Amino acid sequence: MTSPHSHYDLIVIGTGPGGASLAHRLAASGKRILILERGQYLRREEANWSPQAVFVEGRYQARESWVDREGHRFAPQLHYCVGGNSKVYGAALLRLRERDFGEVRHHGGLSPAWPLTSADFAPWYDEAEALFHVHGLRGDDPLDPGTTPYPFPPVQHEPKIAELSERLRAQGLNPFHLPLGILLDQQADGFATPTSTCMRCSYFDGFPCLLNGKADAQVVCIDPMLRDHANVTLLTGAYVERLETDATGRRVSEVVVRRNGGEERFSAGTVVVACGALSSALLLLRSASDRHPRGLANGSDQVGRNYMRHEMSVVMAVMKEVNDTVFQKTLALGDFYFGSDDWEHPLGLIQMCATSHADQIKGEAPLPGLMKHLPEMPFDELARHSMDFWLQAEDLPDPDNRVYYRDGQVHLDVRPTNAEALRRLKAKLEQVLSAIGWPAVLVERSLYLGKDIPLSGTAHQAGTCRFGTDPATSVLDLDCRAHEVDNLYVTDASFFPSIGAVNPTLTLIANALRVADRLKDRL
Repeated sequence: MTSPHSHYDLIVIGTGPGGASLAHRLAASGKRILILERGQYLRREEANWSPQAVFVEGRYQARESWVDREGHRFAPQLHYCVGGNSKVYGAALLRLRERDFGEVRHHGGLSPAWPLTSADFAPWYDEAEALFHVHGLRGDDPLDPGTTPYPFPPVQHEPKIAELSERLRAQGLNPFHLPLGILLDQQADGFATPTSTCMRCSYFDGFPCLLNGKADAQVVCIDPMLRDHANVTLLTGAYVERLETDATGRRVSEVVVRRNGGEERFSAGTVVVACGALSSALLLLRSASDRHPRGLANGSDQVGRNYMRHEMSVVMAVMKEVNDTVFQKTLALGDFYFGSDDWEHPLGLIQMCATSHADQIKGEAPLPGLMKHLPEMPFDELARHSMDFWLQAEDLPDPDNRVYYRDGQVHLDVRPTNAEALRRLKAKLEQVLSAIGWPAVLVERSLYLGKDIPLSGTAHQAGTCRFGTDPATSVLDLDCRAHEVDNLYVTDASFFPSIGAVNPTLTLIANALRVADRLKDRL
């Protein structure tokens, strides 16, 4: 039996952007809220800014072994800590394009329409940008559907990126300031003010922020909420083993937690799952029971299916000139998002990513090919001459791209759905950089070292519990409540029916705030 002291009005499982934003929104209600996080606070230490520790050694990643569709084991790049994957995200917070909410035909197949429109999310997009301190310039991005000014001015380009922007515009393209969630106060020259939390360092994209200058879920939601609201409780090291239902199977009756080596049980009138698309699906699957034999809320057999994560690649262009940019992640290019002059299908988004460090190149680059082209250039010189881009094309939903358990082992089956779009986007970037006249090393030849993000890369996970109006083809209703369980909601990116080609975090935050407003009456 559950003791009275373990009953709450609301239990939120997961402290990433989806769970933290919803809890933050409801904290002022005065209701008793319990937040469960399987990890601990990520340790603040010098290694936060070590490329060797973060990227090569994977110091902050989960120590787990999963199995891919060929039966090979791999380590998923998940981060079990307060704030979730947002502790190491790049904080690029863009809205889905208006057309992304409709049906879009790609070379790889069809991206389905959402049951809601961009206008339906607009008020909560505004709120999400305010909550996560988004710095941007409204109107700068031709495809941005937003109309309300950003709450903070854009992060200014450093000289080399400003020159890149000018050269792109001279080619008739439309580069724009990348909207970033960042706790940055800028001087007129773009440098951080003496009291700014962020100091515009090169350890932003992919690193935990040692200064807490990144607008992650811990910094902007969890910590302020715990400081200001005594009705909110956070338990760390609390792994939710399963959700149990009452005799009808229509209500979650108990949340079973493994903590400090023992079992603890909690109950609530409303339970919100927000563990990330992969972990949320796995929690529902391991909560199978007589009433839900295929997994909790899985009568449709859709839980875990339609996993999406973008077709992604990091591209390092090794230029002849030195690139002395420190904070490089300030520019994006969407001109080829829905197509190009030589291809009718959508390609995707090009954006800058963090400056490469020598240890990253040494640990991640395809060394044989690298040494063949640049045998005399040491890794630190490669880093000084590199300009770094993140490319992403839309990943299309496929029911066979899925996460599931077999014999107690996690399996993740994924095959590329839209690889030709990413290949052409890479070619387009090469073409654009050549057109703007930036010479590269080795006899005026541009060298592009590309590394597709492997299966283990889970930064943009989405789609495993999609929402819709038909319980036979979706897991959640339009309020992200499970069709089959009256008091169960899911508010991470699991609900996405498609993913577009922009980073998904702002949309999942906006949706979490939208669902929180729906829950106010229920609570």
